[in-house]
Amino acid sequence: MMNNAITFLLETILGLLSIAFLLRFYFQLTKASFQNQFAQLIVTLTNFAVKPLRRIVPGLGKVDISTLLLAYLTQLIMHTLVLLIKGFPLFVAGNSVWLVILGVALLGIISSSISIFLYAVLIQAVLSWVNPHTPVAPTLTSLTYPVLRLFRKYIPPAGNFDLSPLAFIILAQLLLTTILIPLENTLFASLYMPH
Repeated sequence: MMNNAITFLLETILGLLSIAFLLRFYFQLTKASFQNQFAQLIVTLTNFAVKPLRRIVPGLGKVDISTLLLAYLTQLIMHTLVLLIKGFPLFVAGNSVWLVILGVALLGIISSSISIFLYAVLIQAVLSWVNPHTPVAPTLTSLTYPVLRLFRKYIPPAGNFDLSPLAFIILAQLLLTTILIPLENTLFASLYMPH
């Protein structure tokens, strides 16, 4: 019972921290405005790790490698700690186990990234109907524009309705449910198979 509670807390806290690092990474990559409370909250929550790591890991042009690396390391730490709490013999299981954990952490980053854009598009679509002038709207627009622009190339509007958000949401859900989640489950199952 206690292990389940600790696992839940770890997955929640480190999962949210990983998403915060990813949000900061994508805000910078898409040149989203940091002039709203939500973006400033993300910066404040992640500065403790981003600032020191930036001194060691330089960026590549406009790509902030340090923030992306922190998101990956957070996923890696989360999966390692969860396995240890569940009693998995991590340090005697062999090198292949570490490759699986590295792969699961990478899948975690990809899944979280897709989820970030999925929810950003969904929230943006809802706000466009309810309150299009909310302070977070410019940040959401900057974040989602590169993704939706690609869809708009191939999906013309139907009357006055832009169908690109709907197409993106459907594709993102398909990717998550048919490829990424089953692949992650397969990798986790391989840890418990005899080698």
